[in-house]
Amino acid sequence: MPSIDARDIRNVALLSHSGAGKTSLSEALLFNNSVITRQGTVEDGNTVSDYEPEEIKRGSSIQTTLIACTADNKKVNFLDTPGYEDFIGEMVAAVKVVESAAILVTAQSGVDVGTERAWDLCETHELPIVMVINKMDRENADFTQTVNSIQSSFGTKCVPFQIPVGMEQAFTDVISVITPSSDIPSDLQLEFDLWRDRLIEAIAEADDDLADKYLEGGDLSEEEILSGARSAIQQGNLVPILITSAAKNLGTQELFEFIHEYMPSPIDGIKPDLSDDSGKQIDLSVDSSSPMSAFVFKTTADPFVGKLSVFRVYDGTISSNSEVWNSEKKQAERIGQLYLPRGKSQENVSEVCAGDMGAVGKLSSTVTGDTLCTKDTPVAFGKLRFPVGFYSVAVSPATKADLDKMSTSLSRIVEEDPTLHLSRQPDTGEMVLTGLGEAQIDVTVDKIKRKFGAELLTRLPRVPYRETITRTAQSEYRHKKQSGGHGQYGHVMLRVEPMQRDEGFAFGSEIVGGKVPREYIPSVEKGVVKTMEEGVVAGYPVVDVKAVIYDGSYHDVDSSGMAFEIAGSQALKSGMLDASPILLEPIVN
Repeated sequence: MPSIDARDIRNVALLSHSGAGKTSLSEALLFNNSVITRQGTVEDGNTVSDYEPEEIKRGSSIQTTLIACTADNKKVNFLDTPGYEDFIGEMVAAVKVVESAAILVTAQSGVDVGTERAWDLCETHELPIVMVINKMDRENADFTQTVNSIQSSFGTKCVPFQIPVGMEQAFTDVISVITPSSDIPSDLQLEFDLWRDRLIEAIAEADDDLADKYLEGGDLSEEEILSGARSAIQQGNLVPILITSAAKNLGTQELFEFIHEYMPSPIDGIKPDLSDDSGKQIDLSVDSSSPMSAFVFKTTADPFVGKLSVFRVYDGTISSNSEVWNSEKKQAERIGQLYLPRGKSQENVSEVCAGDMGAVGKLSSTVTGDTLCTKDTPVAFGKLRFPVGFYSVAVSPATKADLDKMSTSLSRIVEEDPTLHLSRQPDTGEMVLTGLGEAQIDVTVDKIKRKFGAELLTRLPRVPYRETITRTAQSEYRHKKQSGGHGQYGHVMLRVEPMQRDEGFAFGSEIVGGKVPREYIPSVEKGVVKTMEEGVVAGYPVVDVKAVIYDGSYHDVDSSGMAFEIAGSQALKSGMLDASPILLEPIVN
């Protein structure tokens, strides 16, 4: 595939609530642009985007897929993202590397929770947005109601650029409001005129010169309308609303053409922060002849193919069989064959130029969020900030054979998804996998079994409680044992006192007159500390307790450090039980 100039490339994130039809829309776009010869469906499990068995099983996306569509030397890279909240990390990475976003809603339900989440993410990244009303062919589809839902949630800067010809099963076409044809059906003329007037008014409001002309009663020329709309959209002052039925493949090619005509190119769009190795900010030129800089926004792990890194080139050109510099890891990476990923298959490409996206396999140290550049001109993009997960499970191997595979497979899968976190709990010894929700964890466990052959068992992690006391108590323990020869003798009188929260542990001695020789005091403390680590009430570590030995006795022959260690341990157990012990619950920060 020949390289395409950055001016003719558009990078667009497809965002929505789960079930709005992003994957079906991607399939229609691929079909329209002759990338595939048959349009698959989510129900049949044969779409390009949702190729993982876990996606086919659930009927929804779990990862971002690059969908590249090219027609007449125009290219649009769509990033089909999951809509389910557990996989929002995929959406976060996608909006980092695009210049605009298409947010889908259904013509039945309008704005949903996931719609608002997608909108907020785009606002944070200052991305121009096109709203897409999908499923206009479905039962209960209502164009006017859906537009009202969009405007109620996001404001009147959201304006239809199309109106539907029919709705539900009668939906057959879309009519452009901004570039109208001459044969508008008579029954739609009033609706067309209404939205045409509102659109021209919105375009005029976004530009002072056009506003003056419009308010003075002048008509805007077609060129002023088109250029004004393009400028307002790219500045975020106008959000076009388009209409599709991905299942019937209606309005989808119009969406492709609209995106290429009105949404910003890599040259025109907002640029990410880039700095050199001294921290100085650098301006991106989006020029294929400039020093190369690229950002890795996705990593997939496979035991056979190895690691596949998906990247966006911002400046310069990456070529197959070359060498690049990972500025995060401070080391060189060998670039083998470059790919244009298409679901589970890849198309070999010789190079990826500024503004475009591609993939490369088997990079040794590169992970999601790393910057690739030239060693002579080291630069770094800002880091991705992923949401922190709070849903945790303890994982363990199902069999002894799975034990050897567990550690490797978990580390590989965590490398693939930065919203997953793997840790070993020091208190319980459990291996804990933390993510954004139950669905994400279930998918991860299924992936590990399928990709790496390791079957893992999951359960709720043991809660790392702590034990403490609420009042002062005194205790006494006399360890005495006679079994012929030297016996064992250690006598300890101990006082336990509650401390302030998070003060930890303290040990003191009030022994006077040598009732317990000085050399045995550390043994008493050792016994106390050992018991505190093991717990007294429920087997959890003891915290915020002060233990003081204030009296005791010894035997000249039978006393030993071991005897006093045992006495100290037992005295603490007895004292804590009399000091109104309680359990402390952990607080998640």
